[in-house]
Amino acid sequence: MARGRKGRDVSGWLMVDKPAGLTSTAVVNKVRWAFDAKKAGHAGTLDPDATGMLPVALGEATKTIPYLGDALKGYDFTLRWGSATTTDDAEGAIIATSDLRPSAEDIRAALPAFIGDIRQVPPQFSAVKVDGERAYDIARAGEVMELEARDLYVDALDLTATPDVDHAELHFVCGSGGYVRSIARDLGQVLGCFGHVLRLRRTWVGPFDIEAAVTMDQIEALARTPEIDTLLHPVAMALADLPELKATDAGAARLRNGNPGQVLPGAAEYGDLAWASYQGLPVAVGRLRAGELHPDRVFNL
Repeated sequence: MARGRKGRDVSGWLMVDKPAGLTSTAVVNKVRWAFDAKKAGHAGTLDPDATGMLPVALGEATKTIPYLGDALKGYDFTLRWGSATTTDDAEGAIIATSDLRPSAEDIRAALPAFIGDIRQVPPQFSAVKVDGERAYDIARAGEVMELEARDLYVDALDLTATPDVDHAELHFVCGSGGYVRSIARDLGQVLGCFGHVLRLRRTWVGPFDIEAAVTMDQIEALARTPEIDTLLHPVAMALADLPELKATDAGAARLRNGNPGQVLPGAAEYGDLAWASYQGLPVAVGRLRAGELHPDRVFNL
């Protein structure tokens, strides 16, 4: 008989200001230990050297991660001109250099081509799969791959500062699957001077904003204490882009058992994806049909 995973049935979202030097998985593991939680996951991987917003889901909140898949994400990054690297950031080996440096006007003129629905080639060192293997594993073995371009929606790409001729600071907002390192690489190529990411910070993911994030030091200070639960945000926070429908008493009971349940009229139409709440807590996510929500996911809260 398989043993159940040890830990508490604690549920909610934790907004973590990830420090440089830790992988996203390492942050999740530390958070899970600190809360003594049975289950944990995260929304949107950050590179180890990147900092900023890493939303971590505990317990039933992990069921809402898929509904953040299309959420926009905001980044601030510093780009260094004059060299391309194997990783498209400062950690990689330099593979090409240039003495050319773009002016602020040159940079601004190049940005519109990277906004809207674009095609982007992931970095060689990325988590995309190539014949069942992660690209970064193949790249570490010294192989150069022909990675396919992928669709990406870019909402904004703005030049925010030019500290000196060698650096530019930009703000980037994109949908799922975007790589800031690819933007830096491709901008450098378009401007004929090469470029790579020097610093990268994610400032928000959908409804999660860095201003409300906590540090690893704050988490460790409250680890394994009752007070740590005060850092959590509601499970339903990740459902902000979906309409909420109130379940009736009988509807909530049926939904909790995985059956279609009656909901009151709201801001959803027939066939829409929505979530049902009861007494302020999420009960299920599903499709609205004829006054009932047909659940895809059910919450045990």
